[in-house]
Amino acid sequence: MITSELPLKYISHLSVLDPEFAPLVPLIPPNESPLSIEALRASVPVVTAGVKKFYHSRLPAETEFRVEHHMVPVDGGEIRVRCTIPTGSGEQKTFPVLVWYHGGGFAIGDIEMDDYQLKIMSVRLQISVVSVEYRLAPDYSYPVPWDDCYAATKWVIDHTSLLSASLNKGFIVAGGSAGGNLAAYIAQRARDDPVFSRTPITGQYLQCPCLLHPELSPEEYRSELLSMEENKDGPGLTREMMTAFAHWCGAPEGYPGYSVLLNPSRTGLAPAYIQVAGTDVLRDEGLLYAKLLKEAGVKTRVDIYPGLPHVFAWYFPHLTASKKLEKDTDEAIKWLLSKP
Repeated sequence: MITSELPLKYISHLSVLDPEFAPLVPLIPPNESPLSIEALRASVPVVTAGVKKFYHSRLPAETEFRVEHHMVPVDGGEIRVRCTIPTGSGEQKTFPVLVWYHGGGFAIGDIEMDDYQLKIMSVRLQISVVSVEYRLAPDYSYPVPWDDCYAATKWVIDHTSLLSASLNKGFIVAGGSAGGNLAAYIAQRARDDPVFSRTPITGQYLQCPCLLHPELSPEEYRSELLSMEENKDGPGLTREMMTAFAHWCGAPEGYPGYSVLLNPSRTGLAPAYIQVAGTDVLRDEGLLYAKLLKEAGVKTRVDIYPGLPHVFAWYFPHLTASKKLEKDTDEAIKWLLSKP
């Protein structure tokens, strides 16, 4: 739960388990061997049910927001977006927008995973939230998840009236895990797309993002990317799982959508907020990307949560660190929405 400027080679201590989390590690069920996408997919609604039970009492009154579902045309079909829009009044008749891409290794998950958290965020921060139900690998392999999310983000530009939105108040892309990858990729792609010239992405929120194909180990960054080996056995997300997800999505190692970290052009990207978990195999990808963004002159904030696993706040919302992460997120989104 710290913000750190430490050189990456000095951060192995972040893998020491958080004392509140440590007793829970034996309760985490082991993965099937070999990994089964069917079993992983079946686990998502089970965890989601627990998450919704935890947040249910905090849901805002139904008079404070509305929910709409819309279909977005994409290559070869259409996808659904769930839009949560505050009711507002007076000057608050229009709102900034946050587009959310769920996690799940591009192969599992859905818009139910974060639904209650996004409703709470929408009302508390007075922001319209668009949650994207992109098509999943391996049924729809690379580049479908990336292109679906990009199409949904462009859809927002032409449908601000549906969202009671004003993009000049803020246009944030956000997500956790694979969703963080999608948000980072879209921020990069949109920067160079004339479609976004009048309504650019103004912020990116990346929670425990995967930013590099797990089979890649670039020589220039090898000494700074230690967590894939150091935390390879979890708890939670493992290197074996990352390799399986990469195989299922079918993206080549050098695909710029997957290996966002390696895009050499970072100047002019939207301000970024990155959350990093200490025992996460993806820890050092997030820290290195933050460093590279700062070197490129991109306004960047980082929060580090020592001793905690990948997307811990979803699996263990009752933890003190999870509650701290929620507060940190609120403050960071306010920062992303603030004018220079």
